[in-house]
Amino acid sequence: MNALQIIVGILQIIAALAIIVIVLLQSGKAAGLSGSIAGGAETFFGKNKGRTMDSMLEKYTGYIAIGFLITSIMLYVLLK
Repeated sequence: MNALQIIVGILQIIAALAIIVIVLLQSGKAAGLSGSIAGGAETFFGKNKGRTMDSMLEKYTGYIAIGFLITSIMLYVLLK
């Protein structure tokens, strides 16, 4: 194994662990009937929806998932 394969492999492991941690930190979407009613009111009246912790975690999940995909493709190309 050359150094590039090792570096990309380490980045892959870090991205995988980060996805696991960030997904576990997010709150569940299925809160039942009361959660759907309160959630609708919160999105209607909430002005800072873009700044909430859940929206920030969703954004980071997307970025890290893209990074995980890129490192997976890089490892496939390097090991082939």
